[in-house]
Amino acid sequence: MHTQDIRAGAKPVRGDCIVGIELGGTKIICTLARGHDDIVETRRLATRDPLSTLADIERILDGWMRTHDVRALGIGSFGPIELNRSSDDFGRIGKTTKPGWHGADVVQRLMRRYDVPTGADTDVNAAALAEGRWGAARGLSSWTYITVGTGVGAGIVVGGQTVHGLGHPEAGHMLVRREPGDEWEGACPFHGDCVEGLVSGPAIERRTGMSGDAIADDHPVWEHVADALATMMHNMLFTVVPERILLGGGVPSRRPFLIPMIRSRLEPRMGGYAGSDAITAQLETLLVAPGLGDEAGPLGSLALALDALDATVTPNAATYA
Repeated sequence: MHTQDIRAGAKPVRGDCIVGIELGGTKIICTLARGHDDIVETRRLATRDPLSTLADIERILDGWMRTHDVRALGIGSFGPIELNRSSDDFGRIGKTTKPGWHGADVVQRLMRRYDVPTGADTDVNAAALAEGRWGAARGLSSWTYITVGTGVGAGIVVGGQTVHGLGHPEAGHMLVRREPGDEWEGACPFHGDCVEGLVSGPAIERRTGMSGDAIADDHPVWEHVADALATMMHNMLFTVVPERILLGGGVPSRRPFLIPMIRSRLEPRMGGYAGSDAITAQLETLLVAPGLGDEAGPLGSLALALDALDATVTPNAATYA
């Protein structure tokens, strides 16, 4: 099998199916597929405590393993998660805002149970990969996928590969300059008024004292949300220099007016410095919604499975886990 064939949407040739797991902060999506464009079955679950959640996942996968020839597994998980395969803690959740999940063994537990090639990355990195193969970042070398929902994350792709270093990016916990007069303390238990503490769904509800669906589109909270995200993107444009930024997740997908609001704030923040004029001249195509919509995450987990399968056939092939 060749990587190019996989990315073009070819079905796995060494077996019947692959499985992807998108493990999010509030929900899990398990996908059984023959390729990204041939979905056999999708199952959705609520994210509960680790033991209950993993048992729920295993019940689904056990059934699929009995009825299909599953050849690879991909896991895109909320973070922070240890992705260094040489670490004893590989696949464990780090200190997280999700109660009860610190130290949970997600990846190794499933690898031991199913013994198939397994790819693992953060859920937002996986979504970024899917957008590069089948969505709004096709044909690009570098792009960033930002998701705003229960939390805030950023998948950063450079040269076609997700960025990993001492860990994986946690750009949602970036501290950003606040607008004059905005002194709200923020909602992040670790950093207070980091980006996640200012613009995540729970942060918006805490700041307004209202449920998300009850907040009007003209509520002033959206000005604060757009300000924080524009400053976050300003920082990323001057550091990562992506060719495109994709803004997804539950908050922007339900409030499509946010992208134009952020664009209008980005230009003055760039200040005309260095190559920023070229950046601001193409804001309509630089900052866009994900091409795959809500399917970016589930398809991203399938991309990780395809990479893992490909690595068993082409040992020198690049992987993202």
